[in-house]
Amino acid sequence: MFDQRKVYQAALWLIPGIGDILTKQLIAYCGTVEDVFRVKYKKLLQIPGIGDKTAREILSQKSLTHAEDLLTQCEKNHVKLLHYTDPEYPVRLGQLLDSPAFLFLNGNINLDVKKTVAIVGTRRASQYGKRLVEEIIEGLVLHNTLIISGLAYGIDIHAHKTALANNLATIGVIAGGIRHLYPATHADIARKMLAQGGIIAEHPPDTMPEAHQFPGRNRIIAGLADLTIIVETAKSGGAMITAEYANSYNREVFAVPGNIHVDNSEGCNKLIRNHKAHIYTSVKDIEYIMNWDPDKEKQASPAVIENLSEAEKSIIDVLRSNRNELLIDELSWKSKIPINRLAGHLLNLEFRGLVKSLPGKKYRMMT
Repeated sequence: MFDQRKVYQAALWLIPGIGDILTKQLIAYCGTVEDVFRVKYKKLLQIPGIGDKTAREILSQKSLTHAEDLLTQCEKNHVKLLHYTDPEYPVRLGQLLDSPAFLFLNGNINLDVKKTVAIVGTRRASQYGKRLVEEIIEGLVLHNTLIISGLAYGIDIHAHKTALANNLATIGVIAGGIRHLYPATHADIARKMLAQGGIIAEHPPDTMPEAHQFPGRNRIIAGLADLTIIVETAKSGGAMITAEYANSYNREVFAVPGNIHVDNSEGCNKLIRNHKAHIYTSVKDIEYIMNWDPDKEKQASPAVIENLSEAEKSIIDVLRSNRNELLIDELSWKSKIPINRLAGHLLNLEFRGLVKSLPGKKYRMMT
């Protein structure tokens, strides 16, 4: 038997026409995923985006009869279904309005490590590009960074291979489902990644990859990373889409400058020229912009963190994943803590020397 909450989550995923936004709308209005299937018809119609057809589909509870089939499919493929309301849902993604309501995970995955870096680029990587990937990852070893990419040809797969070679955890975010890796030739690398990271999709295991799914994959890559590094890319393509998402999420973007006469340098040079990316010349650029210290973790000791309430831990997590400084309104929204309660928690964190208040109702972590 499956956990009943998981059954309801799977059932919600199976309702036709309900995507990420409507899923979140339903739970915001109804309270819990179980309550979505229990509310009255008239209340469903009051929810923005829910019409007669969708309301009747929910109340018919047809999707509940197939929910265990989806969970069985996941179980057979060693895939975990993660709902955005689950405690394990990654903090960085949870702060985004367009985050996926569901994730399908396979592997030994911890998405809430302190430092995460996405490395993406062209499928036609040059030797220069591959060498730069190796230099970047070797420079990140002292930071014990989680490396995120898209398991594609070229820069992506080289980033995964190099991370494994340097004993760094690495996550591949894919379009389609986990049973249908694209390209299939990277299945061996994907299997090696399971012990040191894993694979993430926003579709069930049996879903075939389609072209329209790739931009969604790119937004997850950008959303999971503290910063995104574009190594080589033409002036359009998946890496440029990932950079646009990262910029829209207020995450840092770096680009490796390249030969002005080479097509695969056009995208990187354009990002730098248009001030949409920092120039990358060495790992010191990352350490300077991100305020990362390779020798000493700038965080409170584990003993202090363990004594915090769940709300206070959430505040710390949000500050860390937003370069340690936020306005109180943003902090309230991203931590999902009302401002009247948030003020008390912040005061307590200030007394404990973990957070400092700044002019203009800003707060940052103490270093």
